[in-house]
Amino acid sequence: MSRKNKVKIFKRILTAFVLILIIGMMAYLFPVMKNLSSLEGQIAFKEKVESSGIWGMLSLFGLQVAQIFLIIVPGEPVEILAGMCYGSIWGTLFIMLSACIISVVIFGLVRKFGRKFVCNFCEEEKVLKIENSKLFQNPKKIERIMLMLFLIPGTPKDLLVYVAGLLPIRPIRFFLISTFARFPSVISSTLAGEHLALGNWKMSLILYGAVILLVGIVIFVMDKLDKDKVTKDALKTMSEK
Repeated sequence: MSRKNKVKIFKRILTAFVLILIIGMMAYLFPVMKNLSSLEGQIAFKEKVESSGIWGMLSLFGLQVAQIFLIIVPGEPVEILAGMCYGSIWGTLFIMLSACIISVVIFGLVRKFGRKFVCNFCEEEKVLKIENSKLFQNPKKIERIMLMLFLIPGTPKDLLVYVAGLLPIRPIRFFLISTFARFPSVISSTLAGEHLALGNWKMSLILYGAVILLVGIVIFVMDKLDKDKVTKDALKTMSEK
């Protein structure tokens, strides 16, 4: 069996694993989730999560592993679920620590096996475009580019985790950037999840919107200070087909 076929099988197994986990977790939590608007329902939800113990955390970690490896699976649902289960503080710490561990593993695999490994999970044309871009190969600018791209909501952060191993960026710097620059996105999702668990749907939406607005303002200010338009050029390179 060729390596390409093995990767396809691995992806299918991982996708099936994600679907089974999501369905299983929803089936496990749904009986108490439907009553979250009441105090009794909130207490029942908390007891349900606590009773799941380490298995609940491992399931959530498994979801995040699959989400980052598969790239096409959005991260927000996992982050919201973490906020619902463990609150905004512990949920955020859990997601960021998990993301750091997974990033270290992927980065190490890319540095060991090179572009072929990356192209097994990402579009080869996009990988080559980023890798051959003078902008992404500039050691003086790559850290700033990564910081901005990880801060901006909606950018393909998991693609960046793969491609980073091919770029001139020091591992420790990348791990710090890829972990802490996720914070605004993660905290907004876990805050939303925490308030969903309390049955406060409106506050959940307000907090999510407020954090995104704050991030937008920070990005706007940084963009104005970015005189050479490095971030815009980097986004253009990533979006071009």
